[in-house]
Amino acid sequence: MKQWHALSATAQDVLIALFLFSLGTVFYLSGLYPMARVSTESGLAVRFTILGALCGAAVLRRRMPGIALVAGVVPLVADTMLGSTVPVWLVYSDLIYAAVLYGSRTISKVTAVASAVMSLAIAVAVWIGVGDWHAFAIAIAAAFAFVGTPVWWGLQVRQHKEIAAAEHTRAEAMTLVAELDRRAAIADERKTMARDLHDVIAGHLSAIAIQSEAALGVLSKSDIDPKVTGILASIRSNSVSALHEMRTMIGLLRDDGADEDIAAPRKLAQLPILVDAARAAGISVRVQDSLNGTLLPSAVDQAAYRIIQEALTNAMKHAPGQPVYIDVREQEASLVVTVRNPTTGSRPEESFEASAQRGLMNMRERAAALGGTFTAEPADGRWEVLARLPISAT
Repeated sequence: MKQWHALSATAQDVLIALFLFSLGTVFYLSGLYPMARVSTESGLAVRFTILGALCGAAVLRRRMPGIALVAGVVPLVADTMLGSTVPVWLVYSDLIYAAVLYGSRTISKVTAVASAVMSLAIAVAVWIGVGDWHAFAIAIAAAFAFVGTPVWWGLQVRQHKEIAAAEHTRAEAMTLVAELDRRAAIADERKTMARDLHDVIAGHLSAIAIQSEAALGVLSKSDIDPKVTGILASIRSNSVSALHEMRTMIGLLRDDGADEDIAAPRKLAQLPILVDAARAAGISVRVQDSLNGTLLPSAVDQAAYRIIQEALTNAMKHAPGQPVYIDVREQEASLVVTVRNPTTGSRPEESFEASAQRGLMNMRERAAALGGTFTAEPADGRWEVLARLPISAT
């Protein structure tokens, strides 16, 4: 069945025509072909010629059903004049079926009406010509078998196909409506998230930036430890940077198509800004970058930056005052990011509370989303964060 559907319409019609010709050959050679008195003057060669011409018209039964039906009238009339035979009427009934099923609505209706009128006319002509109601009944039965049945069957199949097509169109429309509703719900949720981020987090960050700037202004006029000033400057720099990234995130969440200048997400190119902020807070940070300007996929670049940012934040929070070592290199078609820092006197599992665990989970999810690996564990008195992000797979 699959092989049959794989064939083109033309190939299928050719095979059907060959089958009908073979079936007609069986009828002619077996002598089971007459439908009425057959003229003895016509031999089988003439019958095969008429059947071949009709099967030739059947090659167009699906592509041009109207033309095939009209072209088949000539062999049908010739066969009727010589004495109607079963093979010819079988082939022509198939042409009627094809015209009703594959033709346009107009061709289908015209074929059905014309077939009914022709069948009734032939039956009446037989009754008038013979004057026997038995012959009239046989004519009606033959008309129903060779004309009525293909018309009825073709109309039924056509109706089922139209219903199936209408249901398919309706299903596609419902799917489209559901997809539009889903997108609208997502858009509303994104706007709600953007509004909450703006009203809550962005407001707090703005307050931190303003207050730290005010504190710097006051401290600049007094004799204070430069380290305190550096820490406040780092706080202000980080809060302004966070506000900048928050504005980017809010713009991406809204995504309303407005011509708004939305900054690009942070990447490894902005790593010196992150390191300078940590150094301003009094943390010794050493960076080993072996990429030498290698162009990385955007997703890998952003993930690497965020992993380093989270690891550096954890190091500053849970091992204050300890130096941090950052190594970024390409190895075996992967970007390898390593962040190490000496651990404090407390056990690592005690120093990492729920917020740190959330940070580790975020880093692990970033690496997994790119098909990479992530580990964070103590080793030789140091806490080591190691992420491998495949480059070629992104």
